[in-house]
Amino acid sequence: MQSVIDRWIQCSELDEEMKRQLLTYSDAEREDAFYRHLTFGTAGMRGLIGPGINRINRITVRRVTEGLARVLSKQPGAMERGVAIAFDSRRFSREFAQEAAVHLAHWGIRVHLFPSLRPTPVLSFAVRHLHAAAGIMITASHNPAEYNGYKVYGEDGAQMPPDKVESILRELDQVEDELAIQTGSWEEGVASGRIRYVDPSVDHAYIDQVLSLSLRGPHPTHASLRVVFTPLHGTGKNPVEQVLRDLGFSRLETVARQADPDPAFSTVSSPNPEDPQAFALALEQAKISGADLIIGTDPDADRLGLWARGSDGRFHAFNGNQIGALLLDYVLQQRREQGNLPTDGVVFKSIVTSESGRAIAQQYGVKTVDTLTGFKYIAEGIEEQESSGKGTFLFGYEESYGYLLGSFVRDKDAVQAAMMCCEMTAHHLEHGRTLDQALAELDRQYGAYRETLFSFTFQGKAGTNRMQALMDRFRHTPPLTVGGLAVERIRDFTNGLDGFPPAKLIRFELEGNSWVAIRPSGTEPKIKFYFGVRSITKEEAEVQLDAMRQSIRDIVEAD
Repeated sequence: MQSVIDRWIQCSELDEEMKRQLLTYSDAEREDAFYRHLTFGTAGMRGLIGPGINRINRITVRRVTEGLARVLSKQPGAMERGVAIAFDSRRFSREFAQEAAVHLAHWGIRVHLFPSLRPTPVLSFAVRHLHAAAGIMITASHNPAEYNGYKVYGEDGAQMPPDKVESILRELDQVEDELAIQTGSWEEGVASGRIRYVDPSVDHAYIDQVLSLSLRGPHPTHASLRVVFTPLHGTGKNPVEQVLRDLGFSRLETVARQADPDPAFSTVSSPNPEDPQAFALALEQAKISGADLIIGTDPDADRLGLWARGSDGRFHAFNGNQIGALLLDYVLQQRREQGNLPTDGVVFKSIVTSESGRAIAQQYGVKTVDTLTGFKYIAEGIEEQESSGKGTFLFGYEESYGYLLGSFVRDKDAVQAAMMCCEMTAHHLEHGRTLDQALAELDRQYGAYRETLFSFTFQGKAGTNRMQALMDRFRHTPPLTVGGLAVERIRDFTNGLDGFPPAKLIRFELEGNSWVAIRPSGTEPKIKFYFGVRSITKEEAEVQLDAMRQSIRDIVEAD
């Protein structure tokens, strides 16, 4: 490892800030920055910004782009079809996008580069719209400000699944010295015509497609819905505002202090719509303006969070499972009433997402298909469905605040979700229901499904080893009961199971339709513990959840 560090210290390409940071690393920081190459997880390559092979910087961006370029160079027609590249509002996102563009152009590969920041779903759409061979999105999604990342998309507009990523990793294994990779210059790439900016017509086409998903169009009641929106300093402002205003949501307010891109995310501790603290400013504004609904998108606008004024006049947060259940019920109900609910409809959800969606879909005669965690698996299911001609995609979602309604995008899309959440809320208010009342009605129809999760974070090389040891502990000496409920079945996906490919996931299925799932995060150094319960009342469900959560926490903390 020391030889690699020495090479980096002597590298002429490192700017003064990176050299200073490298020389001031503590021993632990130095080890973490160099003990491995930054890896691909659930959502591409993501890591702390800084010098080192386990950090994201111009060198590591160039290295992974080298692997992608080698793969594309072996595919007939791929170099001419090119790669679409977009970036978000994070530190160095533009620079990393340009680094990738330059290196692809050096290989003779055409580049379709967005001239300014764009949401992840727009990148996914652009890959398909432009018939590109691949796509790159520079983003760390909802991670804290010190992170950035690199997502790779296939020609279908979906993040590459493990088997396709493996082809890139095999090429990277042949790169002996990441600092010795030859590349070109921005000027050369532009002069050659290989680097071209994406035309605004792509944005227009995307907006038109989103608007086509509306089940009500510019309905008269939309003008009465009072909406507060926060893009959390990211990419969501322009597309969300445009779509909502085009549908007649004229009483839309955007949180001014969070409207503009800010790589420091200066008004929040983390730009994550799953975090209630991220909505503090939006809540203040909503209370003053008398809003009915608050929506927020993360920096790359693929996740959406929602708060709504309840029947008690106060604002209530809805988690990803609840938002998904409400959206699914609304979409299926409207389609049935309008006579366009297909008989072969399919809903996709991840295996750690609430079972409430399955119950709702079944009521409408719609099939539910489980996937592994990661929206690329939902996209893979959509692609298989369309290729075979069997099944009609209706909705896809994950508990982690990701939703998809139109398959012209093959990743979660907060712009689509923002539009449909506003439309859904207006519909319920028109019929005298707040969203908490609509959710309570689902509880009465299908049972009270409640879910929660917690996670433990493990930093550095030692943390990685600790995570592995903990996963081994649950795999080899699993608990017999969780929260007083007997473990009836253990599903270990390590080597693949029930038709699923291999995954770092263990699921304990308990008596009474409760369950626990354990998986290391694919984007952060943590293990996530998911819990799901179905009870008669929400109060009973919460009590059981607390018992299950404490049971697992006791095991982890005692280990």
